[in-house]
Amino acid sequence: MTSISALIKINQIRWDAMKLDGNRVHDLDATAKRLVEAKPNYEAVEKRLVSLGYYVPWWFVAICSEREYGGPPHWNRQLAQGDPLDRVSWHEPAGRGPFKYHDAVSMTDAWQRGCLDALIDCAPHAAKWGDWSPGGTATIFEEYNGLGYANMGVPSAYVWSGSDQYITGKYVADHDYRAGVKDVQEGCMPILARMIELDKSIKFGGRALEKLAVPPSSQTPPTKEQKT
Repeated sequence: MTSISALIKINQIRWDAMKLDGNRVHDLDATAKRLVEAKPNYEAVEKRLVSLGYYVPWWFVAICSEREYGGPPHWNRQLAQGDPLDRVSWHEPAGRGPFKYHDAVSMTDAWQRGCLDALIDCAPHAAKWGDWSPGGTATIFEEYNGLGYANMGVPSAYVWSGSDQYITGKYVADHDYRAGVKDVQEGCMPILARMIELDKSIKFGGRALEKLAVPPSSQTPPTKEQKT
């Protein structure tokens, strides 16, 4: 079992030490730019959460959408696992939805409702998370995907791919870990590091982010089943 408080401390150390893979900065920048350009869509989810008494920063929603289903311009997917918005989900978490829509306007509302469902009602209940420090942010990203990596004592590909904090090992399907497989998707924290460079309003725990992300060279049980 993984101690969440210990994982927060470990992830803070990883963030402080993180250097990006110089060969992947171009792709990280392209992803960060695409997410920042879609900021109003993600801010709408943040505002709906605040109106319900919850808080999740818009950029967390954006990065989860990228990792779960490729992010914008796809607004017809569930944030929880990337399954079609208008169908009952079959990937973990299964049985969510459908969030039905009839046109572009109702699809926007359906997508937002799907986000609220994922963040409030699905483990790890990110809307109820209170630690938005770097270590806390990395940890809720990790919990969102599942604690399988942490339970093995290795850095999460979902969180750290694209940086020197991750080398290899990936869940290629739900509950199917392959030590020799390398994750080619951009990890959450490297994406966030590049988003910081584009949008200085992004904050950790109410404080402006100060981490520069330019590479120097070319005891609680899991709250969610491990996903890919």
